[in-house]
Amino acid sequence: MSFRPASPLRRALSAALAVMSMAAVPAFAAVGHDSLVQSHQLTVDHSLPKAQRDAQILAARRYDTFWSTGDEALARAALAPGFTDRTLPPGRAQGIEGPLAASKFVRAAVPDLQADIEQMVVSGDRVVVHLRFHGHFTGEFKGVQGQGQNVDFIATDIYRVANGQIAENWHLEDNLTFLQQLGVVAK
Repeated sequence: MSFRPASPLRRALSAALAVMSMAAVPAFAAVGHDSLVQSHQLTVDHSLPKAQRDAQILAARRYDTFWSTGDEALARAALAPGFTDRTLPPGRAQGIEGPLAASKFVRAAVPDLQADIEQMVVSGDRVVVHLRFHGHFTGEFKGVQGQGQNVDFIATDIYRVANGQIAENWHLEDNLTFLQQLGVVAK
């Protein structure tokens, strides 16, 4: 591998993109990229332009950090204004409001919920993430009060990213394991 310094034009474009992406979401500007959830394993299609790859990874990390923290500013930064959930659960609102409500609902049961990105794959306009959620059931869920039980379940998301934001999402969570750990469904 050889090192090739970036051209002045490339440096200027990179700087402009960085400024534009931060300017688009002022509430997020104070949070550095280092505070976002990191992927344990990252697989990237290097035929994609670097700026596109970086924007897709940033959108995914923002959204996955939202699931880890409940910080709505991160969800709003990650999701496009016309965001569409392609596997919308019954009763969940379409658009950005759906994930915001889902996060609040789950956090009422598991206030210390954390999300780890086990692996992330970036190819074309898609980012696939394999997430592991963990925490303790100390809140309430559907009339059941938690007793501090460990919660540990997985989810897989497929994001279509356009203009640096997630435009569409297909997701599958291991809800059976989650509900069994809460004691809401028998094992």
